[in-house]
Amino acid sequence: MNADATPFRQRKKELLLALEVQVMSPSVRQVRLGLQRLCRVTDETLQQLWHSSGLSAPLALLAVGGYGRGELFPYSDVDVLVLLPNDCKLDQDEHLRSCIERFIGLCWDTGLEIGSSVRTLDECLHESGNDITVQTSLLEARYLTGHPPLAQSFQARYAQAMNPQAFFVAKTLEMNQRHTKHENTPYSLEPNCKESPGGLRDLQILLWVAKAAQLGDSWDALDRQGMITDHEARQLKRNEGLLSRIRIRLHLAAGRREDRLVFDLQAQVAKSLGMGLDAQGEFHARMGSERLMRDYYWAAKAVAQLNQILLQGIEDHLRRVRGESTTQMRALNERFFERDGLIEVASDDLYERHPHAILE
Repeated sequence: MNADATPFRQRKKELLLALEVQVMSPSVRQVRLGLQRLCRVTDETLQQLWHSSGLSAPLALLAVGGYGRGELFPYSDVDVLVLLPNDCKLDQDEHLRSCIERFIGLCWDTGLEIGSSVRTLDECLHESGNDITVQTSLLEARYLTGHPPLAQSFQARYAQAMNPQAFFVAKTLEMNQRHTKHENTPYSLEPNCKESPGGLRDLQILLWVAKAAQLGDSWDALDRQGMITDHEARQLKRNEGLLSRIRIRLHLAAGRREDRLVFDLQAQVAKSLGMGLDAQGEFHARMGSERLMRDYYWAAKAVAQLNQILLQGIEDHLRRVRGESTTQMRALNERFFERDGLIEVASDDLYERHPHAILE
């Protein structure tokens, strides 16, 4: 085993034990801090392995995909990009190829289950233009180590090549296909807390298209832009926190990457989240499972609804940016309007002033 392997494995084990405690807290901030700490330890380990492999300028190492967001779930893949300058011919440079192979090998020896790609700057842009998955992964690229000017050049050229409208269309199509695969319902008996409708992926979709449209990459940023209300921002944060806690517990319970709330794990996850305890503190599996699934379905329903609302808002924003007029609203009566087959309220406080109007 490589000398660097034991420290990383030990540090990760300690962080996972601490994360188990943090997940018990309903605080979204505590959960996020735990995921960020795991990410930072991974960053530091990759930086050490990069330098010990003899890699240096003019290469750069970037975190991409979910890892690029700066939050790492316990057993999620660690996706990295070894970025090469355009004049680098890897097939003609045996020493460089050997150093990269050594780096990737050390990562696996250390216990890092990395997903690695090695591309020149032009190859990244070409692949990004042809594959929406690659484009999405690179959207969240984050510099780790290596040659900063190369990473900065990549970020600038990637942003310049981004077509927000095309990206929006591709991601919504991809989302619809994913929803179809999961039967278009958040109420599956064994839902996937990441991929099912109303899962974490639906929240990530919103932040991806918002970032591509230069509206920001957080719920607070979207609130400041007027895309969502303060109440909706709080809802998004709260439900994201619950889904994240469930996903963390699934990983820890299974001891591997597991995003499905399968029957065999529901009671275990519920118990680890403090659900299903009676007045004497005794755990009841059925009660815990029912409470867990009830809370999950409420969160998934809210996420699915907010996803639809916010996507419509971002689409309208992109139309305005392109100078296109948005579809005109048609008055149905003094309280409701119709636009694009959807009903709009005449005022945001309609139901507070006239609660009975919801029955219309």
